[in-house]
Amino acid sequence: MRSQMTLQFPLAFPAATYAFGERASGESHGVVLTKPHIVELILDLSGYTEHQDLPSMTLLEPACGRGVFLAAAATRLARAAKRQGIAISELGSALTAFDIDPQHVSDTRSRVASLLRNHGLASRSAGALAAKWVQHGDFLLSHRAARFDAIVGNPPYVRIEQIPSILLEEYRRRFRTLFDRADLYVAFIEHALGLLKPNGILSFICADRWTLNRYGAPLRDIITREFAVRAYVDLHTAAPFESEVIAYPAIFAIGRTRGRSVAVAKLATASPEECDALRAGLRRPNRGPGGNQIEQYGRWFSGDEPWVLTSPAHLQALRDLEARFAPLEAHGDTRVRIGVATGSDAAYIVGRDVDIESDRLVPLVMREDIHQGMVRNAGRFVINTFAADGRPVNLAHYPRLARHLHEHAAQVRLRHIAQKNPTAWFRTIDRVYPDLVKVPKLLIPDIAGANEIALDPGEFHPHHNLYFVTSSAWELEALGGLLSSRVALFFVWSYAVKMRGGYLRFQAQYLRRIRLPSPQQLAPRLAKSLRSAFRKRDFARLDHLALEAFELRDLPAFDFVDTRA
Repeated sequence: MRSQMTLQFPLAFPAATYAFGERASGESHGVVLTKPHIVELILDLSGYTEHQDLPSMTLLEPACGRGVFLAAAATRLARAAKRQGIAISELGSALTAFDIDPQHVSDTRSRVASLLRNHGLASRSAGALAAKWVQHGDFLLSHRAARFDAIVGNPPYVRIEQIPSILLEEYRRRFRTLFDRADLYVAFIEHALGLLKPNGILSFICADRWTLNRYGAPLRDIITREFAVRAYVDLHTAAPFESEVIAYPAIFAIGRTRGRSVAVAKLATASPEECDALRAGLRRPNRGPGGNQIEQYGRWFSGDEPWVLTSPAHLQALRDLEARFAPLEAHGDTRVRIGVATGSDAAYIVGRDVDIESDRLVPLVMREDIHQGMVRNAGRFVINTFAADGRPVNLAHYPRLARHLHEHAAQVRLRHIAQKNPTAWFRTIDRVYPDLVKVPKLLIPDIAGANEIALDPGEFHPHHNLYFVTSSAWELEALGGLLSSRVALFFVWSYAVKMRGGYLRFQAQYLRRIRLPSPQQLAPRLAKSLRSAFRKRDFARLDHLALEAFELRDLPAFDFVDTRA
């Protein structure tokens, strides 16, 4: 029977968007299937194992897709029921699955019905049981009194921009984890956790950005206050899906009851053999997959703090530094910001020869203009569509600018900011600040293997693919020397999402995590040496000087792609 819905929304957006990694995979049908042996591992981590009394347990899959999880669970249930002499046709409440896509519901019901027939159930009974287990509906809008012993799956990965505004508003009303720019899977985790029985366990495979990012803070807070992480498996370099997906996934198991410690492991390939080794390692906590250690975290994180899951040694070094030094932005007026986003660089970034009023052109630096720490003047300008008071300019006062913008109107008007503000359709997403050009600043590329810092003495406005640091409290070359060091990189490496190839995102939320001694703490000799080494791009020297500034003998080793040279 279909669960009661408190609200009936039209399923107005494509059901295919309810699929993990759909944007990354590029598959038109939007379904990325989890490999069968990964499904079996997730069921094991949820406690839904055949040595348990499965006929007396209940299991939920919130977004079943093609039914790989539900079919595996049904197979375990059917075998357990047979051993106990229980007719599986009597277990209509044992399994529950949802999906918003009617085709997925039909496919899953067919798959499960076929499986039940293979276990001896008559065709009509198999179809009826499958129909009862698999429900068509939006899990996030469902209201259920039932609670579950195990909740498993691969929740949908959907950007909030893909969700109609009326539906997003209702989701945000129900789920406080849909914070900032959180993907929809965080709401699935929140809602599912609320449906756990006192001894129940949720085990999902999911993108892991929420464990570190700003938008994951409310979800981390809920988990650390009301639940307990049981196990966490990093799959960044592994291949857990049937198709190639760039999703940076992890498997995690969360319950309401706390264990003595949290097992944290990393699988290199997630092969069947490696998963078997992981199971063995979890049974014998001192050994892990492939002969590697499974790290046991006796103390987990608190509140909404990011989950830094590198190793206990790394975490201890990080906590020691954070206890002794203040964040980057705590020093005077030091600030981390991001450059200007236009929404259509082809229209708003121009060369010297463009026919636009000169006071509307602001010199621009982009990521590709920085090479080996030097900033090249590529003759780029960003169009300033704002007046000094912060309001969009009157185009009637700038006929050449107006002509240029009307020539690009087709692409400019397609932007969300233009549709949201039709009378100011021509404005850039972000405001351009001409006065910023003359301010000395440290430029930091968004994506890099290591901390590539360049000094702009006051010539350019940064583009959106650059973060920048300004400060009058610091002498910028000394600050640049510290920020170019391995110690500063350690902070970003600890918190940032690790991308394929070992690259990191140097976003403001991670840069603000960098701790520093105050400018007044630096001896004049040390500050002078930092300035000199920064100018020479002598990173070995900068690493040594930073250890001295932070009063460290060394740091735990950590892998990174040293692109600083």
